[in-house]
Amino acid sequence: MTNEMPPASNASGWELQSHLLLGVSRTFAFTIPQLPIALQYAVGNGYLLCRIADTIEDDPNLSLDDKLGFFNEFVSVLNGTGDAQVFADRLYPALSERILHEELELVRATPQVIELTQQLNSEQQRTLTRCVTIMSRGMYEFQSRKSLDGLNNVEELSRYCYVVAGVVGEMLTDLFCDYSPAMQQQRDEMMALSLCFGQGLQLTNILKDVWEDQQDGSCWLPRSVFSKDDAELKDLMNAKKSEELTEGISHLVGIARQNLDSALAYTKLIPKNEVGIRRFCLWAIGMAVTTLRKIQDNPGYHSGEQVKISRAQVHTIVKTLNVALHSDWLISAWFKFPAMGLPRSNEFVACDPGALGKIVGNDRLTAESGSAP
Repeated sequence: MTNEMPPASNASGWELQSHLLLGVSRTFAFTIPQLPIALQYAVGNGYLLCRIADTIEDDPNLSLDDKLGFFNEFVSVLNGTGDAQVFADRLYPALSERILHEELELVRATPQVIELTQQLNSEQQRTLTRCVTIMSRGMYEFQSRKSLDGLNNVEELSRYCYVVAGVVGEMLTDLFCDYSPAMQQQRDEMMALSLCFGQGLQLTNILKDVWEDQQDGSCWLPRSVFSKDDAELKDLMNAKKSEELTEGISHLVGIARQNLDSALAYTKLIPKNEVGIRRFCLWAIGMAVTTLRKIQDNPGYHSGEQVKISRAQVHTIVKTLNVALHSDWLISAWFKFPAMGLPRSNEFVACDPGALGKIVGNDRLTAESGSAP
């Protein structure tokens, strides 16, 4: 465990990282600076690595075989057996015009991002490499079954949310525990709750972006939740409004809400003197539960814009949670207001990370046993 900062000799590199973060995610560019500075470097770097993998996943012009090749090449770069410059030089021109300029800039800067990764301590590097390896393998597998038909059931949705978000929760927990001896003592409990934390945030995003995903030819909703009368999920989605669709969305809101309850329990395990880490977690929970509130209150929504929280709401969330963050009672009391009346469901909370083996074979073991670059 260590709270040492990376060497300051590459100050311009860390400035570049901040610039890239602001381009690809205003939310994380807003929340990561709340962390202790020693964690800002590692968490910011980990987020950029995940976004490079996400860019490969999202590009509509890359074939499935191309995506597999780039995923494998990226993992090799992280493991120290691949060349970051060669990877960037191959991926950048292969990306489509639909990829945002900021994401293209990130891909071009892959060598600089990897240089910063290599300045982190060995445990941080191992943690980031494990996360991106699992994420890349899982993304490829789910891309191979991507369609407008949706996923089979809630269990499959849980596994999808694990490989794109739950594993990030594990990464953050490992980084937090490496930083704080007090959190290391509660690592097992925090690690279990981190899965629900990541999956609750991801399911909220899936519900918010469901219509935009449909336009891109994908659906990550589970068919089993919408199949009371054997109607096809894609038909319900095409109709955009039906009782079955509204009930199914509400059921998934309940699953997400229950996972955010666990995210709140996770945050309470963070020592109260770790104000920045608590703030980082609480802001994410606050924005997610407020988004769920808007989804539940707008059953006929047909775009993410209709359920997106406003800047004024974000300001209110930040201001009130900053006042409450020293008191577990106060943050629980705050959470009750946006969560009031939201349904509950325990289906998703008992998430099993071991189920990843059903998706990506032995890649989890490979990632855990692999050495840091």
